[in-house]
Amino acid sequence: MAAKILIVEDEHELSAIVRDYVIAAGHEAEVIGNGQAALVRVREAAPDLIVLDLMLPELDGLTLCRTVREFSDVPIIMTTAKVEEIDRLLGLEAGADDYLCKPYSPRELVARIAALFRRVRPSQAQPSIVEIDEAARAVRVRSRPLELTATEYALFVLMARRPGVIFSRAQLLDAASRDSLDVADRSVDSHIKNLRRKLAGLCEGKDLIQSVYGVGYRIEF
Repeated sequence: MAAKILIVEDEHELSAIVRDYVIAAGHEAEVIGNGQAALVRVREAAPDLIVLDLMLPELDGLTLCRTVREFSDVPIIMTTAKVEEIDRLLGLEAGADDYLCKPYSPRELVARIAALFRRVRPSQAQPSIVEIDEAARAVRVRSRPLELTATEYALFVLMARRPGVIFSRAQLLDAASRDSLDVADRSVDSHIKNLRRKLAGLCEGKDLIQSVYGVGYRIEF
């Protein structure tokens, strides 16, 4: 099924090439070269995925990404010519789902888009092993109840909604703190450890929650 891809890039030659490749892959593509205009368009058009450059006029990519995350979980692939590790970490904490460093191959970008859609749009023929009842604040794994504390529930739901996405400790701490829970930064690792232990009991020892060294955690079903 064709997806609506918003390409936020102010390099006209690059954005035209990327647009052509995205369309050739069977998707719709729209290009905007201004960060502020892109934010307005995201609110209006609700794209299925955003390819977002870091350096943009009026509103930079990091600020745009953080602002979008306040109202949308749309997948975001961030592109940047800055290769320093701190830029990668800032991008992940802003809510980017994936990264590409310039110069990149448009073919690789299209492959990353397809991979990201596989994560956020799992096949309807493959039943999910996780069921979340947000009204009851209850979780079932392989049709069996998963008993969680309030903090564990907040952390698990955040990651389970976006499998494959890396969440920093700061993001996990923020998610847990939204319910006014008493959670310290160092205790996030302890809660993740408890989550892993409980999940392993329902998943035949499989470790669903993976550590990404120096960055944070992600969940893979």
